[in-house]
Amino acid sequence: MAPRPRFVTPYLNGRSVRRGRRPGDLTRAPFDGTPLARVVPGTGRELDEAIGHATAAYQVMRAMPRFQRHTILREAAARIGAEREALAQLMCQDAGKPITLARGEVDRAILTFQWAAEEARRFGTDSIPADVEPRAEGMMSLIERFPIGPIAAIAPFNFPLNLIVHKLAPAIATGNPVILKPAPQAPLAAFRLAEILTLSGLPAGGFQVLHLPLPVAERLATDPRFAMLSFTGSAAVGWHLKSVAGRKRVTLELGGNAAAVVHSDAEDLDRIAARVAWGAFAFAGQVCIKVQRLLVHAPIYQRFVQKVVAATKALKVGDPRDPKTVVGPMIDAGAVIRVQTWVREALDGGARPLLLGRRRGQVLYPTILADVSPKMKVSCLEVFGPVLVVEPYGTWTQALGRVNHSEFGLHAGIFTADIRRVFEAYRGLDVGGVIANDIPTVRLDHLPYGGIKSSGFGREGIRNAMEEMSEPRILIVNLK
Repeated sequence: MAPRPRFVTPYLNGRSVRRGRRPGDLTRAPFDGTPLARVVPGTGRELDEAIGHATAAYQVMRAMPRFQRHTILREAAARIGAEREALAQLMCQDAGKPITLARGEVDRAILTFQWAAEEARRFGTDSIPADVEPRAEGMMSLIERFPIGPIAAIAPFNFPLNLIVHKLAPAIATGNPVILKPAPQAPLAAFRLAEILTLSGLPAGGFQVLHLPLPVAERLATDPRFAMLSFTGSAAVGWHLKSVAGRKRVTLELGGNAAAVVHSDAEDLDRIAARVAWGAFAFAGQVCIKVQRLLVHAPIYQRFVQKVVAATKALKVGDPRDPKTVVGPMIDAGAVIRVQTWVREALDGGARPLLLGRRRGQVLYPTILADVSPKMKVSCLEVFGPVLVVEPYGTWTQALGRVNHSEFGLHAGIFTADIRRVFEAYRGLDVGGVIANDIPTVRLDHLPYGGIKSSGFGREGIRNAMEEMSEPRILIVNLK
């Protein structure tokens, strides 16, 4: 007999709050449908309550010395490390994330907290000489960055721990409280993280979590008591929220249709093919910087694409609890149907299948398509599923032009042995990051991360996020 679903309630002011007999929204494991939790939606009144607690916590956190913020962040990292396997198993169940990838995500979350802890000790003070003109003779200046206030955060299902940590850790490091709306499909890691932060010494109200229905959730953007909105999710939702956010700061990370370019001088095509297959299909392609478009230099096109197909066939597909699995289930049936519909539309439009994935429950096997028109959804939109489109190119300049022929601009991966081509791509691609001799799926958590065009607004990455979450203030002292 399956265990009864756990009951999860809003986490407010340092504790889970249970009021009355409100029903919760049932969450299920994407792979086999096992009931996991009943998550009670927060109400508008509870959001008001949370904002009040965050406002009070802000007064405490902004006054915290740097060493205290550092200590909280280091303790959080240590506690997550102590729960590494439990958190990984939780994400494996809740999001259908293959267990090996889930363990890797926990490790990244630990490092993200550790980096934020170090930044908390050195970030935020600068000095520029004041007396560079006659009227400033005898003056000195100091520039310090100060926290901006309560931050509203909205996170997606695909990285249900580390993408939250990317919003939370910089906020703590700069002295800002956070109210989070986790992804409704996979919210459980967020609620456990809130408990961990309380145990780590974060003041009550410093991190609160509410599962919010959409009409209430929009207030995270519109309520003027928030100083900032940090959103990761779809482009349509993100740009809408920015349009109604008023004067608050907004950062958006909105995904894309990342390209990988493989030139004929690239070394070790077998290794590159394996990396491309992994980058296209790991976690069923539910990654915003997954390889969606593969551009291959014409002289090696046929040979290299055959290697990619073979490497894709070698990927383990199925139960995310199996450590060998790379391609697990999609998050829900609606996502499966959408991807299948886009693939059928491409086939009806003349695309040629090199590998056509079948469906088993919510598991969708990899699909590789050739002869795809740039206007087909599988090419020009974010597929966010296990689909890869391949095409040849003639010259390096043509390849870069095709990468840029997109409304998105998050990451691009390029493979070439010519350093001049690397810098030509670096200077000429309209993306937030160029990954040379690796796939666009690479993200290093301490570096700036984000995109241009429809892919986002602002940057994440620990120090960059801390700059977004703080404001400079000058002090000029007349010593005469």
